[in-house]
Amino acid sequence: MSEQDRARQVRRRHMHERQAVVFGVLLAGLAVAGVGSAALYTESISLPFLERGFSGTAAPTSTVAPVYCPPEGALPVAADQVQVNVLNGADRAGLAASTAGQLRERGFAVLTEDNGPATTGVGRIVYGVNGVAAAYTLHAHLPEARLTFSSRPDAVIDIVLGTDFGQLLPPEQVGLDAATPLTGPEGCVPYAELAQAAQAPAAEQPAVEQPAAEEPAAEG
Repeated sequence: MSEQDRARQVRRRHMHERQAVVFGVLLAGLAVAGVGSAALYTESISLPFLERGFSGTAAPTSTVAPVYCPPEGALPVAADQVQVNVLNGADRAGLAASTAGQLRERGFAVLTEDNGPATTGVGRIVYGVNGVAAAYTLHAHLPEARLTFSSRPDAVIDIVLGTDFGQLLPPEQVGLDAATPLTGPEGCVPYAELAQAAQAPAAEQPAVEQPAAEEPAAEG
């Protein structure tokens, strides 16, 4: 055998050895990956970096309607000057009528008692820009109700009784003093901002468009 043939055989043997090493490493890597995948699938092991949530999209935030403070220095409104509609949003027979009777006994001027939109929680007190003080006066009799602002222009307020409504606060526990100004909850929006926003459209438009009359709720 010539030296050239011997050198060719040596090179061929070295090439085969390198190929064997490469294929061996690849096969070992595939085996490790397979075992790891099976372990993750069966939750035999856990990798902390795989358990972190994705941060590409922020979670949606809920929008909460603002609660406005009463006008600065505003005193409680006399009960007979508070005009209120009592609405049953709990689908409980007679709830609006019985609550309206209690409010009348306390001196409130109940205008109507009827069915209202389905409402969860204790209830809602709906008021407009001119009914803030009246709403806070009524709120003292049902402090767990939510104060809800509406675009209504008058001082009439609605109390919508919810599924969790039980009863009005006993009269002796109502903390109203005719000589003490009303106070809003912590973080309430100053009434001045509400009044300014309500006056802006009126200044821009020569006439104020009156809202269309709502269809009466079905009696029940």
